[in-house]
Amino acid sequence: MPESGIDVFDRYPEHLRALAQTLCGVVAADRSGRKAPRFCRVGTLLEAALTLERAASVVIVTGFLVPEAKAAETDGPPGSAVLGRALLRLGKECGIITDPFCLGGVEAASRAIGGPRVEAVSSPSDVLQARPDCLVFVERLGGAKDGRYYNMRGEDISEWTLPLDRASDLARREGVPVIALGDGGNEAGMGCLNGSLGELLPDFLACLCAVEADFCLPVDVSNWGCYALSALLSAIRGEWVGHFPEEESAMLASMALSGAVDGITKKRERTVDGFSEEENLRVVEAIRKSFEKAPPIPRFFP
Repeated sequence: MPESGIDVFDRYPEHLRALAQTLCGVVAADRSGRKAPRFCRVGTLLEAALTLERAASVVIVTGFLVPEAKAAETDGPPGSAVLGRALLRLGKECGIITDPFCLGGVEAASRAIGGPRVEAVSSPSDVLQARPDCLVFVERLGGAKDGRYYNMRGEDISEWTLPLDRASDLARREGVPVIALGDGGNEAGMGCLNGSLGELLPDFLACLCAVEADFCLPVDVSNWGCYALSALLSAIRGEWVGHFPEEESAMLASMALSGAVDGITKKRERTVDGFSEEENLRVVEAIRKSFEKAPPIPRFFP
């Protein structure tokens, strides 16, 4: 079970802390053995959710291209669509940003559930054009210390990766909080894990992302981390703003039709990072049931 993490953990209501602990156990159990989820902290998950709850305008950046398929992978866009729609339901402004290479797959996921509008941009400064007060990266490849971009196989795919991750540096310079979700350590914002994760993965150290975020959430599947955040936002507001298993299936089907592929198998199928559709549906249902079982949480402003 992931540790509680940052020292602000105890200031939240017990029921909210318990829900966050349960959700971390669901989405950060290191099922794939990639080790990054071992560093997921419940306190960080809580802080990220509260940061989103306080925000008025959020931009989510996603899209991880698989060069062999010339299409986006299935991890990232569904989570972005669900989290983005949750934020819209809470009355916030939210848009999803990707690059031209990944636009089709990202649009397919968001369109399948009536999620936020998707826009393709090419530079870090374009990411912040809407002047958001919170920036979120979801399974977006981040640059390593040498400035190159590497996938989980250690292959240099810089040719196919626009440097949208650098928007993190621009945002933090302006005081805009940055939340990052990833599952391997090479994603945007995962630079916070560089030292600790590098000790566990010395052969992958050169490929780890060097770009940092304010709230780093390494999970088993980046989509799942977004679903956990949506559940916490639901608990804070007292109503479910997440999604349901049938919507998960709709997103996976829509992405497959658009040409998106599983990032592990590189096949155009309704799977995510090697996890079957059925396993993804079980996680979605487990997250929703965790919310339903949690006692009502009084509205509060930490």
